[in-house]
Amino acid sequence: MKKEMTIVYDFHNGLYINLTNRCPCACTFCLRQTMDHMGDSGALWLEHEPSYEEITAAIDSRDLTRYNEVVFCGFGEPTERLDMLLQTATYVKKKCPEIKTRINTNGLGDLVYGEPIAEKLTGLIDVVSISLNTPNAEEYLKLTRSKFGAQSFDAMLKFAESCVRTVPEVVMTTVETTITHEEEEQCRAICEKIGARYRIRPWEE
Repeated sequence: MKKEMTIVYDFHNGLYINLTNRCPCACTFCLRQTMDHMGDSGALWLEHEPSYEEITAAIDSRDLTRYNEVVFCGFGEPTERLDMLLQTATYVKKKCPEIKTRINTNGLGDLVYGEPIAEKLTGLIDVVSISLNTPNAEEYLKLTRSKFGAQSFDAMLKFAESCVRTVPEVVMTTVETTITHEEEEQCRAICEKIGARYRIRPWEE
């Protein structure tokens, strides 16, 4: 497994920030199982978790005005380093107030952090994109293999509900071809109830 210090990389007109390789899930469809990079990145497996100074230096090496958004997403769950995420988001907002910030997350941050975290995102994060994956708690656990076990599905939904109250936009996603069309409609109903936007994302994204 090749390791580098790819802290930021370009993908889909966004600047992506790779904070950590830690994740409480081992999703059956995770791209980490089949590749080591995304977009223009080098290997996203980190030599070590980057410091605040390393992260801000990496951000400063790019012209933020070129991007539509800054996205906290790499080869790990960004809320595993919530304090660093919030510090970095604060830096980005001060450096370029008009740029949108997004977190791509499995939605288990409350369990990772040990307390509700949605309020901490207020004013710093514009979009939270949560991996819903499936409308069924049992299937969710089979797909994600979360280390938190059976409580994971309900915790993810509760986090989504909290984010609807604290950030401007919440998106919940499933991966194309991993569930049936009937299940996708069930997921759409869940999102409508929560107040989140439903998105079916391509397998390769």
